[in-house]
Amino acid sequence: MSRVQRITVLGATGSIGLSTLDVIARHPDRYQVFALSGYSRIDELLALCERHRPAYAVVPSAEAAGRLRAGLAKAGCATEVLEGEAGLCQVASASEVDTVMAAIVGAAGLRPTLAAVEAGKKVLLANKEALVMSGALFMQAVQRSGAVLLPIDSEHNAIFQCMPGDYARGLGAVGVRRILLTASGGPFRETPAEALLDVTPEQACAHPNWSMGRKISVDSASMLNKGLELIEACWLFDAKPSQVEVVVHPQSVIHSLVDYVDGSVLAQLGNPDMRTPISNALAWPERIDSGVAPLDLFAIARLDFQAPDEQRFPCLRLARQAAEAGNSAPAVLNAANEVAVEAFLQRRIRFPEIAGMIEQVLDQEPVVALPTLDAVFAADQRARELSREWLRRHGR
Repeated sequence: MSRVQRITVLGATGSIGLSTLDVIARHPDRYQVFALSGYSRIDELLALCERHRPAYAVVPSAEAAGRLRAGLAKAGCATEVLEGEAGLCQVASASEVDTVMAAIVGAAGLRPTLAAVEAGKKVLLANKEALVMSGALFMQAVQRSGAVLLPIDSEHNAIFQCMPGDYARGLGAVGVRRILLTASGGPFRETPAEALLDVTPEQACAHPNWSMGRKISVDSASMLNKGLELIEACWLFDAKPSQVEVVVHPQSVIHSLVDYVDGSVLAQLGNPDMRTPISNALAWPERIDSGVAPLDLFAIARLDFQAPDEQRFPCLRLARQAAEAGNSAPAVLNAANEVAVEAFLQRRIRFPEIAGMIEQVLDQEPVVALPTLDAVFAADQRARELSREWLRRHGR
């Protein structure tokens, strides 16, 4: 048995973080928690620290740090509290760390995830925005540092499992014709387009198959999440956007497929539970028990597939256009979406206006090269400013 791996979990109080800690707890002989981070759920982070006894915990502010320190002292827990982005980067790149679960949602996860990559860690990537925003820079850093990058999104992990081990030679060289990226279709898959005007944040967050955070749930409902995954797949597997096809599969049992030139199509199946891809990446290239129940094909009985409706879900079309444009377009798409989703969750805009805002921002902002991380964040900031201008113009 190899030595115990020390794990940093960025975004520990979210659904991916909690699932990761569940898998870790099942294998105390293999894994030890080194650091945890949380954003707003300080009491939940305190409880996780009491249970897993990490060396460090990271929170966003001095106020949150004070609350957490007081709770840790009361509980007799010696975990040291760090603050802000600097703290996140410290626990992501620390020499003691073997593996980093990058599960912070949105642009906020980019710098600490990149810090883990630059330190040559085994990085379990659940933060798709890191690749969407800075794909070229990110993948160059992976190659330069020798970091091991393993995808956690169920779709990308499925593709990874269905690819030959030497897929980095190029998809054509290993006989891959295309990647089939499955999508559940979300809660509004069969909702008439006109009815989408009146859907509520609660309805958008009620995903039929997966338990996710509010932001990602809204992205799934608009299918923007699938668009971000399309962009991520292009970077992870060195694919062109035209080589990635989205397939709506309501049961969420087939997590994605790889189509080969000889006519073979390999698929990865499993119950919709994120502990499967998490355990796959944690133990790779081995396999360990994840706690997920075996798949019962007789209970499922049928598997359905259909083409995505880009009229009803224009966010998917916008994401594909951004993928084809490349350079700054995906970063602009992501930033505009983050502002739009926040406004929708605050009931300031209607659901279809998410796509309307994103499209106008993409139309306004010219596509430019992003040679540095500063340029990435400048594009991100400009898109957020344009999005806030859109809200002001529309009286929101």
